[in-house]
This record gives sequence, C-alpha cells and structure tokens, in this order.
Amino acid sequence: MDTFPDYLSQGYRRFRTTRLAAERERYRTLAEAGQKPRAMVIGCCDSRVAPEVVFDVGPGELFVFRSVANLVPPFAPSRGYQGTGAALEFAVQGLKVGAVVVLGHGRCGGIAAALESAAATLSPDDFVGRWMDLAAPTVRALESGGGAEDRQTALERLSVAASLDNLRSYPFVAAAEREGTLAIHGAWFDIASGDLWTFDAGRADWSPLGASDGGGTD
Repeated sequence: MDTFPDYLSQGYRRFRTTRLAAERERYRTLAEAGQKPRAMVIGCCDSRVAPEVVFDVGPGELFVFRSVANLVPPFAPSRGYQGTGAALEFAVQGLKVGAVVVLGHGRCGGIAAALESAAATLSPDDFVGRWMDLAAPTVRALESGGGAEDRQTALERLSVAASLDNLRSYPFVAAAEREGTLAIHGAWFDIASGDLWTFDAGRADWSPLGASDGGGTD
C-alpha cells in the first residue's frame, strides 16, 4: 500500500505547530461563519506562482482558481463541464467578491507551448494542446520580431488581456462590472525578479506595481 508522501506529512506537522497554532481562532471563525474573500484570483497551475504567496494573504482572503496558463475561456455554457465558469459564478454571484484578478507570470510553460506549436510540442488532441487552443488568436496577434524571451513575455501579457475580454463575455460578470460592484484587473508576475506588473486597460499598457515606494523595479 502506498504511503502518503513524507514531505507532505512533515509539512502538515509544521503547519499544525506553527501557523495553525498562531491562527487557530481565524480558522474557527472561517469554519463557523464561512468564507468572505474580497477578491478572486485566476492564476496559473505553475507551482512557482501561488497567489496567496504573491499577495501575502491568509486563509479566507482570496478565492483562487488555477488553470494552465491562467487562461479564461469565453462564455459557452453549452460546452459540457465548465470549471472556470462554475468558479466565476460562485465567486461573483455567491461570494460577491469585489474584484477578479487574472494573474499571469513569466516563464509560463503553457504559453511557451502555444508559442512553439509549430514544432508539435503537444498533440492537438491531448488535454493541454486543446486547452492552449484558447491562446491561438493571441499568438496570431503577436507582432513578429524580437528575441524568444521578449516574445514569450509579450504573449504572456497579451493572453492576460485576452482573458480579461473573455471574462466580460460572462453575463453575470459584465452586469456586476456595469453596476460597479465588481472590478476586473490584469497582473503579471516576474518569477526571476519578484516584480508584479499591472494592466491599465484604458491605455492598454503595463506598469510595475510598487516602484514608487521602493517595492519594485522599472
């Protein structure tokens, strides 16, 4: 019989003796009163980019949904099971979050695969290959030229902007934004430097967060 991974068991024991011990009352309150997160973050499955770590929040503060390459598919309720739509619906209509943030990141493997699709990195019939079809219009919109790293960063950011557009195709998201009860944001995290960039939809431009207070770099 397989045993539970030891490093996970050890991690849980550390959690019991450190964080749980320090925040036991918070966990009790969350269990009794339920969750009331202020924001939803749609992030990538990448193990290096945990939204709770990037934004330094505790339990109950963020409603997190993670997908490969942090892609948001357009509204299509008739296409079978819809994990993204279900999570969005619950966050916006059930939990009444005040913000939805699409969090992209540097060195994204899914985006790299989409960029290298001509090299048949993934079969078009496998799960990841079909999922990354969502990025195909963005790949086609990517300007030619530039180095490989610059093109990947550009595509990572373009895909965040495209996901913001797809978010607004969900009627309940668009309605909440019109009513002023929901704000939609795009962000991009540089794993190597730790810098976080935010998207200004009005200017279709990105700027580093925290540069004015010494928390980031240009």
